[in-house]
Amino acid sequence: MKNSLCFLLVILSPLISYSQSDRTGEIDNLRSDYRILFYNVENLFDTKDDSLKNDAEFLPQGAKYWTWKKYQDKCSKIAKIIMAVGGWELPEIVGLCEIENRKTLNGILYSTPLKKGNYKIIHNESPDHRGIDVALLYQADRFFPIDTSFLKLTYNKSSYSTTREILYVKGATHTDDTLHIFVNHWPSRWGGQLESENKRISAAQLLRSKVDSLFRYNSKTKIIIMGDFNDYPDNKSINNTLKASMPNKEIIDNELYNLASILKNKSSIASHKYKGVWGMLDQFIVSGALMNANGILQAQPNNMFIFAPNYLLETDNSYKGIRPNRTYIGYKYHGGFSDHLPVYLDLWRNLDDE
Repeated sequence: MKNSLCFLLVILSPLISYSQSDRTGEIDNLRSDYRILFYNVENLFDTKDDSLKNDAEFLPQGAKYWTWKKYQDKCSKIAKIIMAVGGWELPEIVGLCEIENRKTLNGILYSTPLKKGNYKIIHNESPDHRGIDVALLYQADRFFPIDTSFLKLTYNKSSYSTTREILYVKGATHTDDTLHIFVNHWPSRWGGQLESENKRISAAQLLRSKVDSLFRYNSKTKIIIMGDFNDYPDNKSINNTLKASMPNKEIIDNELYNLASILKNKSSIASHKYKGVWGMLDQFIVSGALMNANGILQAQPNNMFIFAPNYLLETDNSYKGIRPNRTYIGYKYHGGFSDHLPVYLDLWRNLDDE
């Protein structure tokens, strides 16, 4: 594994910088004991037609002329981000959304320098009509899954779902901490924020019911919720239904705290930009037990970061400032990375337990 890491450092050397002390830009030399990345990769489709999915747009003859060369380039770019966010070591856990299938995950891991790493995949084909899923990658010697389930989201008491599931993974770390991890990609704002809000509230209700069941079993459960919520920290779905609040002086074990609510107040950018306005759609939410040092690994209110090096940004010609360097702008291939910026969470060892 050491040889593999040395190889990765050679690949990463032009990507890593130590110039940004606020760590809202490129990775510095302060590497936490455990790093968790979340990244909405913007429509990672393969080039093969799937008759069960609405993927015609992303085919070589489709509206976006999605070719094998473009697909390979995107896989390579995603792999570079995963390696760069890791700093001097790969992130222990990576949550992804907007990937089409297992094949695209294999493309990220086994057709790029990440094949030198030690990642395993947790993924399920979701009922989303476009076929885009969530997934979890984990370092097999740093995280050991115990239980996995995919929470099915339905509306109006229907038994039929047309949207991606919420991925739940319970696992142990190499430090013997047990983490309960959720990967989310909530329904979009297509049609308008207010018109679509009920769908995201349904997603919040589903997630909250699972969280409540974990707290009933153990009030000190260490929970990490990550994802693209298509809502902001102060929207009803997250603030009222999920009940994820801004951390304050008193941290309660069996309450949820949204670390993105702090980050948005101290950063000049956020994870996504829409019509010239930055918004924190991509978030990390943790239980108070993870912040109260109930174990070896712990999180603090300021432990969430946006990864925004120069190569992930470009001049915003439509509005002022900068914006994410994305793969497509409308139907025009732009050749960038994603319309979202990656976010990551650092966990540190509780020195009192050593």
